Amino acid sequence: MYFDELALSDEVLDALWDMHFDECTPVQEKTIPVILEGHDVISCAQTGTGKTAAYILPLLTNLAFDGHDPDKLNAIIMAPTRELAQQIDQQMEGFGYYVPFSSVAIYGGKDNGAWGTQVTGLQKGADIVIATPGRLLSQMNIYDVDFSGIKYFILDEADRMLDMGFYDDIMTIVRKLPKDRQTIMFSATMPDKIRRMAKAIMRNPQEVQIAVSRPPESIHQQHLFLNEGEKPAKVAELLAGRNLKKVIIFAGKKQKVKDLTRTLRSLHIDARAMHSDLEQHERDQVMLDFKNGKVEVLVATDVVSRGIDVVDVPLVINYDVPHAPEDYVHRIGRTARAENSGEAMTFVSPEDKHYWKRIERFLDPTSDGSSTRSDKGCSGGSRRSSRNRGGHPRRSKGPNRGGRRSAPKPQS
Repeated sequence: MYFDELALSDEVLDALWDMHFDECTPVQEKTIPVILEGHDVISCAQTGTGKTAAYILPLLTNLAFDGHDPDKLNAIIMAPTRELAQQIDQQMEGFGYYVPFSSVAIYGGKDNGAWGTQVTGLQKGADIVIATPGRLLSQMNIYDVDFSGIKYFILDEADRMLDMGFYDDIMTIVRKLPKDRQTIMFSATMPDKIRRMAKAIMRNPQEVQIAVSRPPESIHQQHLFLNEGEKPAKVAELLAGRNLKKVIIFAGKKQKVKDLTRTLRSLHIDARAMHSDLEQHERDQVMLDFKNGKVEVLVATDVVSRGIDVVDVPLVINYDVPHAPEDYVHRIGRTARAENSGEAMTFVSPEDKHYWKRIERFLDPTSDGSSTRSDKGCSGGSRRSSRNRGGHPRRSKGPNRGGRRSAPKPQS
């Protein structure tokens, strides 16, 4: 299905056209119409399927056609990490370039300027708030934030937020929201705790199930059985002699990230650490340097396994086995993006063998691999000459919905 077959606003379609996005991914095709109709939605879809656009595009369209107070907050998008909140904010800027709506990103860090910007956005009524639960709750505890205008409440990577212990924070925020709202939840998995939360905060939600895909065939996967003490030398061996550009190494704990980074740097390998102890500006700089090729090896916890899109990563190393198959898919999905190929190596220690067996059962190595598909977002392509606009399912299109600008800003 093409985007112009959906009842999206002209301004949203213009932004998609300028960004060379033409054809919907499965999660977009199945989810966008349901959101446009005003239903509460639970969508089960993993990172890399285009899920961010699946809620941003109908949100911007609904804001354009539905009555709302321009002086109040109208929508909240919750995300588990600062990195994902930043990425959503960037995509909001691209998809919403031609619409007259403001947004503010609320996430942690000790940047005093950012705190002031966040306060201003909340107090002056930005149309859309993109926030991590803890940071938004901190703002609520200090300032009187008016949530009476909230019509849309979106939770991205809900399973991740619950795993990180944000359930109580989310429920505290929910209690401040109007009961008459549309609630949308995206989750890579659908455990019982997600269903319990959905029952508590949603009204007759419709479910959209997009099966968790196996890793694409363009990723060459390998694993090695090693004792814990053998891992540092094996990493150095794998990296030796390579024309290093961008390699990501995932470790289960931040102390391992720190130790391994020091070891690699002692071997004159340009490695940088990425973990939750870094200040926001430090994390931003590390990611910028890695994306620009100034850092050869990024050693990280799972903080960057979801929500970060670096296109040209040729190798991912799992220093520790992730505890869930979905996390394995997210990690190795950092390579072989944008139709590139890539390698993934996993170190399996005796302590991690039972986790690896779960991943092997998920991968089903006896299959022919025909069920795998590329882990991409929206696909590009030439736009068809005509649009089937069709109109919004609940509102007729009105005139003068924001002025056209010369050209959209490129997304970072």
